[in-house]
Amino acid sequence: MKLKRIASAFLAGALALSLAACGGSASSAASSAAVSEVASSAAASEEEETAAPLSATEPLRIAGLKGPTTMGLVNLLSMEADGTAAMDYDLQLYGAADEIVPLLMKGELDMAAIPANLAATLYQKTNGGIQAVAVNTLGVLYVVEQGDTVQSMADLKGRTILSTGKGTTPEYVLRYLLNANGIDPDKDVTIEYYSEATEVTAQMASTQDAIAVLPQPYVTAAGLKGDALRGARDLTAEWDKVADTQLITGVTVVRKAYAEEHPDVVAAFLADYAQSVNAANTDLEGTAALCEEQGVVAKAAIAKKALPNCNIVCLTGEELKADVSGYLQVLYDADPAAVGGTPPGEDFYWAAQ
Repeated sequence: MKLKRIASAFLAGALALSLAACGGSASSAASSAAVSEVASSAAASEEEETAAPLSATEPLRIAGLKGPTTMGLVNLLSMEADGTAAMDYDLQLYGAADEIVPLLMKGELDMAAIPANLAATLYQKTNGGIQAVAVNTLGVLYVVEQGDTVQSMADLKGRTILSTGKGTTPEYVLRYLLNANGIDPDKDVTIEYYSEATEVTAQMASTQDAIAVLPQPYVTAAGLKGDALRGARDLTAEWDKVADTQLITGVTVVRKAYAEEHPDVVAAFLADYAQSVNAANTDLEGTAALCEEQGVVAKAAIAKKALPNCNIVCLTGEELKADVSGYLQVLYDADPAAVGGTPPGEDFYWAAQ
């Protein structure tokens, strides 16, 4: 498809909106209305004048993981199809973050939606070569079980916990919360890690008295399949009890070299992404259908029911910096390795030029 041209008024207005507080379950009705207003004015402006073409002529290569961090991206594809997107998108889906990392580091991807702590680690490994452009997902993790033995975090002591995300958000959030509740994650529990959430749910089905940490939408999926899983603890609520920061699940990052060469493309992406997130939180049926079509979630029915609980957001600018830096500092204080040895510098947070 040919690169689309968008009105400069649209880019300026939509980007300003996205940098203020774009999309997500945490955004207000006013923000949603503002997104719609910007989109409407853009359509009118586009008929009158067009801005210069974007500096990149190839589709933006962006990767995501199966689950909530990509559920907010899928509407970019419908926007591209109906001609309202600023550019063409090459959305790539992977099962685990370690599949995305080498592609990003080799320059085979331009952007990616990845766990927040992994983004900080990559920033260190690449000597500042990765920048965060948006928070895409807040807390989505739950402790689930087949019975009713877990009534508090203290009840996890002495148990085996199945989980995904070794080296990323699930591991470090779980370890932090265990420590905060007087449980040594290395001595008082056994944590078994699996590559994907579907492996965890399969293991739970065959293991008596199993306990797991699962993200949405897999908690919803297990319930719809009749697996009799109970959401025993909402880890976002548990986090709020012991930390004074937002629990950040995922961020969208860009290669710094790409951002420096194509700042206009990054800005245009954020404007598009604000609208995509808004659609994910308001058009549940349409978003759910796209999630199934793209393989983000197995069934549209699962995605539709899970979307309201997925905390999909688009937080940029100063809000991005404040929330992510606070969250990473908590992880760093608990275990410096969680963020690559030291918190990232100011240049980790992309800002419009």
